[in-house]
Amino acid sequence: MDRKRKWVLSSGALLVIFLGHMTTALEVPLDLPQPPTITHQSPKDFIIDPRENILIYCEAKGKPHPSFSWTRNGTHFDVEKDSKVLMKPSSGTLVIDISGEKAEAYEGVYQCTARNERGTAVSNNIIIRQSRSPLWSKERNEAIMVQVGVSLVLRCRPPAGLPPPIIFWMDNNFQRLPQNTRVSQALNGDLYFSNVLLDDTRNDYICYARFPHTQTIQQKQPITVKVLDNSPSGERRPSFMAPLGKSSTQMALRGGVLELECIAEGLPTPEVSWYKESGDLPSSRMSFHNFQKTLKIADVMEADAGDYRCTAKNSLGSAHHIIKVNVKAAPFWISAPRNLILAPMETGILTCRVNGDPKPKITWSVNGVPIENSPKDVSRKVEDDTVILSDVQTGSSAVYQCNASNEFGYLLANAFVNVLAEAPRVLTPPNNVYQVITNNPALLDCASFGSPIPTITWFKDSQTSILNRDPYMIHNNGTLEINVAQPLNSGKYTCIASNNLGTKENHVYLEVKEPTRILAQPEYMVVQRNRKAVFECKVKHDPTLIPTMTWLKDNGELPDDERFVVDTDSLTIKDVTEEDEGTYTCVMNTTLDQDSASAMLTVVEEPDPPTDLELTDQRDRSVQLTWIPGDEHNSPTQKFLVQYEDLLHQAGVWHNLTEVEGTKTTAHLDLSPYVYYSFRVLAMNHVGHSQPSQPSRQYRTNPAAPAENPTDVQGVGTEHNNLVISWKELTGLQSNGPGLQYKVNWRQKVVEEDWSSETVANASKYVVSGTPTFVPYEVKVQAVNDYGNGPAPETVVGYSGEDVPMSAPESVQVLVQNGTLAEVHWEPVLTPMVRGGLQGYKVTYWRERSLHQAEGQQGEQQVLAFSGNRSEGRLPGLQPYSLYTLNIRVVNGKGEGPPSPNQNFETPEGIPGPPSFLRIKNPNMDSLTLEWGPPQDNNGRLTGYTLKYQPVNNSNELGPMEEMTFPANETTITLANLKYSTRYKFYFNAKTIKGSGPTITEEAVTIMDEAFIQQPIVDVVKGHTEPHHPISPITQSLRPPFHKVGPIGPAFTNVNSSVVGEEGAVISWEYFGPDKNVYVEYIVENSKEDWTKEFVNGSSGSQTYLIKGLKPGTSYRVRVVVKDHSEATIHSTEELVITLPEAMKSNQVDLATQGWFIGLMCAIALLILVLLIVCFIKRNKGGKYPVKEKEDAHQDPEIQPMKEDDGTFGEYSDTEDHKPLKGSRTPSNGTVKRDDSDDSLVDYGEGGDGQFNEDGSFIGQYSGKKEKDTHEGNESSEAPSPVNAMNSFV
Repeated sequence: MDRKRKWVLSSGALLVIFLGHMTTALEVPLDLPQPPTITHQSPKDFIIDPRENILIYCEAKGKPHPSFSWTRNGTHFDVEKDSKVLMKPSSGTLVIDISGEKAEAYEGVYQCTARNERGTAVSNNIIIRQSRSPLWSKERNEAIMVQVGVSLVLRCRPPAGLPPPIIFWMDNNFQRLPQNTRVSQALNGDLYFSNVLLDDTRNDYICYARFPHTQTIQQKQPITVKVLDNSPSGERRPSFMAPLGKSSTQMALRGGVLELECIAEGLPTPEVSWYKESGDLPSSRMSFHNFQKTLKIADVMEADAGDYRCTAKNSLGSAHHIIKVNVKAAPFWISAPRNLILAPMETGILTCRVNGDPKPKITWSVNGVPIENSPKDVSRKVEDDTVILSDVQTGSSAVYQCNASNEFGYLLANAFVNVLAEAPRVLTPPNNVYQVITNNPALLDCASFGSPIPTITWFKDSQTSILNRDPYMIHNNGTLEINVAQPLNSGKYTCIASNNLGTKENHVYLEVKEPTRILAQPEYMVVQRNRKAVFECKVKHDPTLIPTMTWLKDNGELPDDERFVVDTDSLTIKDVTEEDEGTYTCVMNTTLDQDSASAMLTVVEEPDPPTDLELTDQRDRSVQLTWIPGDEHNSPTQKFLVQYEDLLHQAGVWHNLTEVEGTKTTAHLDLSPYVYYSFRVLAMNHVGHSQPSQPSRQYRTNPAAPAENPTDVQGVGTEHNNLVISWKELTGLQSNGPGLQYKVNWRQKVVEEDWSSETVANASKYVVSGTPTFVPYEVKVQAVNDYGNGPAPETVVGYSGEDVPMSAPESVQVLVQNGTLAEVHWEPVLTPMVRGGLQGYKVTYWRERSLHQAEGQQGEQQVLAFSGNRSEGRLPGLQPYSLYTLNIRVVNGKGEGPPSPNQNFETPEGIPGPPSFLRIKNPNMDSLTLEWGPPQDNNGRLTGYTLKYQPVNNSNELGPMEEMTFPANETTITLANLKYSTRYKFYFNAKTIKGSGPTITEEAVTIMDEAFIQQPIVDVVKGHTEPHHPISPITQSLRPPFHKVGPIGPAFTNVNSSVVGEEGAVISWEYFGPDKNVYVEYIVENSKEDWTKEFVNGSSGSQTYLIKGLKPGTSYRVRVVVKDHSEATIHSTEELVITLPEAMKSNQVDLATQGWFIGLMCAIALLILVLLIVCFIKRNKGGKYPVKEKEDAHQDPEIQPMKEDDGTFGEYSDTEDHKPLKGSRTPSNGTVKRDDSDDSLVDYGEGGDGQFNEDGSFIGQYSGKKEKDTHEGNESSEAPSPVNAMNSFV
């Protein structure tokens, strides 16, 4: 990939401005008093067109505005006295009307003077000359007679014009005469012939002179040349026609153009070359013209002086001429005097330094008067090229003229001295904004004026220090330069201009922008024709700059074609064609810089088909094929594929014959007899294969006997009394001749007998009938045609047809290895009884019943096949303690034989299967009830069950294992003395005399003495809430109440979070800091709102805080912070992300508002009142009931235990009438409306969705409800209802 970068920086323009300050005179604001300054004047040598008015320019500025006057030829020119002369208003420019006058009347030397009260400035001496285009003098040209081969010069001698005319030679038809090394025009206009030819004879050699100012052309009389051949000149060595002699001298002025010319004659025509003897030719300023006869050097320098050798050379020799070049110089500036602005009592210097050859003479004038003739001034001192002004006064303002002259010209410069006392002013516009790219120089301008000259200081932003060190540099003109600008240099800059009369400041702004960079450059692409090419060009640029993406093709504009689609960062070319090949460049421009990157597109396609197929070296069985490859289309040919068509046997079908490397164009082809060949070639490259070439001419081979026999010969019987001999037929190409047939031979292998044979045609099999059953035969098939037999065929052994076996295996025995595996043994069937190829034996077996059962349903039959001549096999996967039956058959290629007699066998006992279920019911604070079912597969006689269980703590660590055994007839057990609110894991299996079966596991939790808080799992690191893994109602286990998080700082540890219902969350932590201003802060995740904070007690130790009023189904970020008295955060935990569950829609009815429910509650209350009255009466009678003992032991009747079977109080009632009403529990499809009281149990962490199923297993966390139907699932958190309260009371 070709990559180029170009940077366009705004600081470049500033750099030009800065250099301008250093090279131009000091500018004085036009509102201040100042002497005149000439701003525009006509050139020193002014050639005018006599047909147009004369315009002589003289413009000047000054304060007050200057007045103008002119001199002509050294005397005052009174403009007002000449009606033809007009001076423009407020200007010194003269307009001379020459209508009716001759322009030459106004020729002369003009000089303009501009003056005001502070001085006088003068212009250059302007020489006015009229352009002239004189006619050619009349002359009569005689015909020039010249012999062939001699040299010739046709003189032009144009009239002297002003300026000199441009010379060229043409014929009568105004066609330029042809020029070459033999015929050429010299610098003076003459036409030189190094040698003449007969073709040079003509009568219209015409020299023309064109005068550029008047746009006129003058014509010389035609010249006739007649070339004779009666005495031709012979060949000769070169000699010079111009200049003449061995050497010559030429002078050139510095800064001008040097033209050196050498024209030679000779036969053959000589060639001219140049050489500088004292050094090298200046190649950068040098050029050759006029067929190497003219050497032109532009912008002549002193170093160009020296000896230049021109050499003319032909086959007979050479000639040399030396031109000695002297370089002179008109006066030129080394340092022109510049304007001075001085304050009173200041000192200044005017310098006028020039050079030239000869050395120029310098004279000074003041206000246009030679300085020696001007009034004496004690403050002024003249020393050659310098004027020194000391302790100037207010009235010392003047314009000084420096004139430097030599014989080649003069220089005149005006420089004023303006004495002012002026406070500083900043000329740079205020609040300029400078933009520059990072790592490029930045130049901040602070142009100022004042007298004395102000001192410039710079400041950045609010800093008080002066910027006068790296990376800053202040130039003499006040410009501040930052050599390598960085983003930190952006900001506000203040420049202050100050002198003894005051100060002035100005503000500018610098913006340092990021450079434009192409991050993803376009890459070199090779694309198939008609497909799509995509060039990427992803760019990074400063966001404050407006970028412009431009795509170029071969450095030009993209074609105007809708196939070219320019996107934001890519160029797509659809349906690529060969014309799309080239270099594509993406150019990203901003207002400050540019970046570009290029990549090439190469379009490839399948090669063109080969052409010009030719057959050579033709033989009976081979031929040479050659071809010319087609266009590869930018993808080299990898190989050529040669195909053939058999016009005799398969016309229209092409077959692959051979492949040839892509670098070859010839193939040697081996051929078969009796084929009418036609060949074609395909070229293949990386893209694909070409179209086939045009077919070659037909090539026929002679017939011959078959060279091969049929293949895949087999002998297989399809019936018990036949033999089918089959083979794969030969193709027409393999037949080698007409009359193809097959000679089939066979004989029985074991019996000594002769071969039987039969010849068939157009067939691939032959059936031999009447054969014995399954006996071996030798078979062979030979190809024959009209030209002979094929080679001797190979013999193949086959078998006649099979029949089903006649007998079954005998002596079947079963050896039982264990409860799941048995071995079966048998005597193999004799080979004659198999009557075919033995494939193996098939054992069929099935389970009759379990040995537990007297009768049972027969199991599904299973079949095991044992291949080969086997006499035993294994039966895996049997079921222990079962009765099985089996039989065996022999199998051949025809089918199965008869089965052996059924054989019964029994399997011994094994280990049992897993128990069918394990349920955990009636969870209490310290007990659980387990219920289980026997295994579905006992696999023997059960001897009992084993139960193991152990507690699991919040860290999923297992506690000590307890083990219990139970007899086989038990199906339930109640475990007591368990720890409350503890999760237990249970392992349960069954046993037989063979051992223990697989274990099933369950988990359950004893109930707490207070309700749990439902808590999701909070992943602190990932910041999202993970739902519980779905588990069955029996095995669902309680998650640890809190998940510990590593401390963020030294003040917080053990930070946890949990969800309470749909609208609340609990945060807990341990705090050990001294500050007491602890806040819990929370915010909706991905929200831009401010954090909501709630103050909590900042005491040390563990703390818990409940956040209320959160939105269901919303994720919150929560943290705990400690703030000081200024509300600054001192410590903070990591943010926890908590997701509240969605509010579940409920169709339940508020039972508390139902009439039937209110009536039921009243009936229950009345019944309780009756019971209390009865108890009171009996107590007064002195009767003592067990309940009295209970009351003595338990003073609160609300905590009496209930029976596990029906929920009644123990020993409290002995009649049906005292059982609690069924309606005293919360209906399974009802909910109780949440109480609005702030003292709700939910607010204290006792509410939630958790509950026990009817079997006692734990689902979620506890709630105020004691029971729900299992089909309800987890409902939303509810406060304890009046129904539940009544249940507790009863």
